[in-house]
Amino acid sequence: MLLRTLPFRIEEDAVVDTSPTSRALLTLEIIQSNPGITADRLSDRLGISERAARRYVAILRESEIPIESVRGPYGGYRVGRGIRLPPLVFSSTEALGLVMAVLDGSHAAGDPEDPVGRALAKIVRALPEPAAATAEVVRRTTASAPDRGAARPDPGITSELVQACAQHRRTRLSYRSEGGTQWEAEVDPWAVVVRHGRWYLLCRLTPPRDVVRAFRIDRVGRVALLEETFTPPTDLDAVGMLEDHLASGWEYAAEVEIDAPLTAVGRCVPRALGRLEAIDARRTRLTGSTGNPYWYAEQLTVIPAAFRVIGGPELRSTVHALGERLLAAARPLDGSAQKGAPGV
Repeated sequence: MLLRTLPFRIEEDAVVDTSPTSRALLTLEIIQSNPGITADRLSDRLGISERAARRYVAILRESEIPIESVRGPYGGYRVGRGIRLPPLVFSSTEALGLVMAVLDGSHAAGDPEDPVGRALAKIVRALPEPAAATAEVVRRTTASAPDRGAARPDPGITSELVQACAQHRRTRLSYRSEGGTQWEAEVDPWAVVVRHGRWYLLCRLTPPRDVVRAFRIDRVGRVALLEETFTPPTDLDAVGMLEDHLASGWEYAAEVEIDAPLTAVGRCVPRALGRLEAIDARRTRLTGSTGNPYWYAEQLTVIPAAFRVIGGPELRSTVHALGERLLAAARPLDGSAQKGAPGV
């Protein structure tokens, strides 16, 4: 039977296919999501007669999918446990939610109303009893601290932007800036990039501006794919370009001279801080900008070499203030010199 060749299927949320195979898979999806559903409720969900609903349940059983029937006032259909893993039918939103959870972590895995929670529950129900019991306990009792810097965007908007990138379709979107200003733009979407728990759309504003921008997808409100297509750069390094973009164009300039060769500095300085270039065999110059000089100064402290701020008065004063703060933290309470810490 055809069902046996379809162990996994992503079903579009808004598309209804009346073919027997699609009806049977939809029947399975409804039973998976609603354990204990009765035949009359199943027929209502499918929009068919109760007799037809029972026929689709029979088709699933003929395909060796263990659909169990429980009699009584609290009985109904549910997917049983067996040697063969029953097919999993995900909606597009659930499937995308799983991908996003893998990439940046999800703290809603125990929420049955969340797409990730629903999808994970289906996987748990398909596991053998011992493994399922352990997985369910972990899913419901594990507490995780959310990443305050993470900002998971709307899965539907993310899906549309990924589709626009894949199809090279010009896109109109609405955007809300950090200050709350709302505006619309037409862009050529090049790539969706995940960086430290945040999702970005790397794109080019269409003429006459024709400049590259990186938009946070959690701030995108509406998306409309247009008929016009475009050709992305052939040598596009989406991650590198995003890092370069995030390091430039900010309010406060930064220029730092580091007493270490370029190869050594490149391993400890993220590209988001700016551009690195060799001054000579032993020194490296870092050039960038920032909207938060104090944050930038803190990032410089991880460099395992001496450095000097030679450009950017705001950064220079901030580095000085941070140094004074660290020195004050190292002074003993009685004011005496600390043994083994010269200069403190």
